[in-house]
Amino acid sequence: MSIQIGAIDLNLLLVLHTVLAERSVVRASERLHVTPSAISNSLARLRALLGDPLVTRKGRGIVPTPRALALAPAIARGLREMELALHEVPFETLRCQQTFTLAVSDAGQLTWVPRIAALMREELPNARLSVVGIDSLVSLGDLGSGQVDLHLGLAGEGAGLHFEPLLSERTVLVARRGHPALGKRLSARALGGLQHVRVDMVPGKSFRDAIAAAYARAGIPREVVMTVPSFTAAAAVVAATELVATLPESLVKEQGARLAVQPVDAPYPARSVKISMCWHERTHVDPAARYFRELVRRGVLP
Repeated sequence: MSIQIGAIDLNLLLVLHTVLAERSVVRASERLHVTPSAISNSLARLRALLGDPLVTRKGRGIVPTPRALALAPAIARGLREMELALHEVPFETLRCQQTFTLAVSDAGQLTWVPRIAALMREELPNARLSVVGIDSLVSLGDLGSGQVDLHLGLAGEGAGLHFEPLLSERTVLVARRGHPALGKRLSARALGGLQHVRVDMVPGKSFRDAIAAAYARAGIPREVVMTVPSFTAAAAVVAATELVATLPESLVKEQGARLAVQPVDAPYPARSVKISMCWHERTHVDPAARYFRELVRRGVLP
């Protein structure tokens, strides 16, 4: 007799397991906190499904049939495995072999990821870190796909998402070494005469919009003649041309010399953007994901 597992109420298997363990309907009912009649009804339903009496009465106890005895080990093993799977095992850092995927801008990859990587090697030596650019996300909603565990960047919005603000990142206007705009304080008019490289990331367009809004509020024109998808690309263009660009201050402080760019002294309408961690509801209570978020938090905050 072939029976599909979907046709069986799994609670019936728990009842049979308990009756076989207790060898008594009454004791099984006490253990499961139900009435003896509820146990009898469950056994009757299972008998009808399996086409076997399963247990017969003998005095005040019961005797299992050969079919019940054959089923007993498999049912006991299955219930035990379910109990183990449902039990939350304490997270052990040294045993963690999970791969955590972090989406972050190229600026964050140069400033925060080295510190995060050092913490990973120290505290989660057997885990793996996969870093992807934020352009790997079409939208923050893609966090629900399971391909990315944590987004580090500008806050957004989306169903099932959690956000935790970490810091405010100031921006700075930069030019190449030896640029005519360096070495003196520029007037607002001179600032308005510069030509800009704009960083336009997906899903980080709010950075682009925040800078544009800051210039508009200050009444300073901003001529954008080139658009690139990353901060390092903007720095490379600036280092080779007379163009200027707006970059995160932390990137300029830590990598400005290597990138061959310097801050411009001008009445630049500096803008602070909020950097947040963002993750999906699917990993909100997972012990490993919680530990990883705490590790990233310590890697980002000074």
